[in-house]
Amino acid sequence: MVVLFDMFHMPENVFDVVFATEQQALVAKMLISQMKSTEGMMGKTEMSVFATQLHDGVVVEVEKGEGMFKKKEKTKVSYNKRQFYDRILTPMKGMGMIDYDMYKKQYIISDKFNKAMYKIGLMWIQHIQRK
Repeated sequence: MVVLFDMFHMPENVFDVVFATEQQALVAKMLISQMKSTEGMMGKTEMSVFATQLHDGVVVEVEKGEGMFKKKEKTKVSYNKRQFYDRILTPMKGMGMIDYDMYKKQYIISDKFNKAMYKIGLMWIQHIQRK
């Protein structure tokens, strides 16, 4: 996955930096919110139920607008189950936002993403200091 951002126009949340579309960012945010409500973990079955609910459509409150013009609107979010795994869950695992424990068969919120971003920053510093 490629992460492109403009440091002078940084979005308010990490999902807008990482994902290409608003819908992908919203679904990823919903996933992390759901995982937080279950102590930061979800089993394979719970993940499948979450993906199925998204596939069928879920009504959520979404903030629209910017600054003082922000308001919350209820909207129906529907996301294809296969695309959820391909475009949301797999990239989040690859970037270290989510881990999968094969023995417990559970998805876990991870801090490896932060460590990877730190490592990228160190690689940049090393690159510019080379002669």
